[in-house]
Amino acid sequence: MKKFDIPQIYKSSFISQIKESRKVKDPRKKDFTPTTLDFGNVQFLIARHFGFCFGVENAIEIAYTAVEKNPGKRIFLLSQMIHNPSVNADLEAMGIRFIMDTHGKQFIPWDELKADDIVLIPAFGTTLETEKILKDIGIQLEEYDTTCPFVTRVWKQSQKLGEKDYSVIIHGKQRHEETRATFSHSSKYARSIVIRDFEEAKILGDYILGKVDLSVFNKHFGDRISANFDPEKHLSKVGVVNQTTMLAVETQGIADYFKEVMIEKFGDKDIENHFADTRDTLCYATNDNQRATYGLLEAEADLAIVVGGYNSSNTSHLVELCEEKVPTYFISGADEILSNESIRHFDYNNKKRLTTNNYLPNKRPLRIILSSGASCPDAIVDTVLEKLVGYFETNITKEMLLDQFLEN
Repeated sequence: MKKFDIPQIYKSSFISQIKESRKVKDPRKKDFTPTTLDFGNVQFLIARHFGFCFGVENAIEIAYTAVEKNPGKRIFLLSQMIHNPSVNADLEAMGIRFIMDTHGKQFIPWDELKADDIVLIPAFGTTLETEKILKDIGIQLEEYDTTCPFVTRVWKQSQKLGEKDYSVIIHGKQRHEETRATFSHSSKYARSIVIRDFEEAKILGDYILGKVDLSVFNKHFGDRISANFDPEKHLSKVGVVNQTTMLAVETQGIADYFKEVMIEKFGDKDIENHFADTRDTLCYATNDNQRATYGLLEAEADLAIVVGGYNSSNTSHLVELCEEKVPTYFISGADEILSNESIRHFDYNNKKRLTTNNYLPNKRPLRIILSSGASCPDAIVDTVLEKLVGYFETNITKEMLLDQFLEN
């Protein structure tokens, strides 16, 4: 696996070394049990795999390289490089300007751009329509396209499905940048439809099986189908791909469900002519993060702290998993920890920030799950850990724990 040149400000002399040591000891990722960091009165359970993924590191390296190699040139980002406020703020401080927000609202009109400007494509990719606008201006995109390779793999799979006359079911969030980009690329080659979750999969399955009529289909999916999509004709051959940051088990569950739908409707004799197996579009990093979170949740804990950008899809799914077992607080950084009695956090389901008091139970030792999304730097996780440790009496330092860990 390629190593990237990531700025030192994003690394942690503590967390990063622990993660690296576990990679060396377990290169094939067979062990997803958590690491326990025991400070005496407080213990932290650290996931086997979390934080920056391949696609994020690739995007950051390309962005910093663009600034270094092009002094004096205007450099733009289509939208947020990744869903982390700290990293995006760093890029803006370097002089990179954002053309639009994550929902597509433009800050800078297209006609203000010039052919010799540099425009970085974010890790989520972009639509074919936006690519055409930029190319028509004369902007060269190839060198500074930071689209994650695992996203482009989904696009290639969609193309293959289209070439074999399958319709593509995209498991994703309709307004997320990655899903908008995937829908655009997929629609060029295949009839495409976006579904959000398993509940919507069941509605679509009921339509395929004739249990609901076209009005139900149009109500739920009318604005989420490609221009050439005729539901009465184009749902006899399907394949499932996903927004790579969705829950891997949910995507696979949706795919398995549609296979059963097709067997029910057409029989299993030639099921491959009605359903395509596309499980290889699942992002390995998202999958590893989620498997590591399941490993975390097998251990006893009193609460969970999950760190990341509030618009980060993969982080929100880690929060969902943790919430199933323990009280969970979704924070963007250490500043959200107001004191040992009060924490400010994000309620992802209701899209609002909350302040919760008495979030640390009066129990010793207190066991805290600590993890982060794929776009969160280890350095930020480290500051969260340091702040929490400061609320407990302990004679154990991070350096002492690190020495013990590296010796074993």
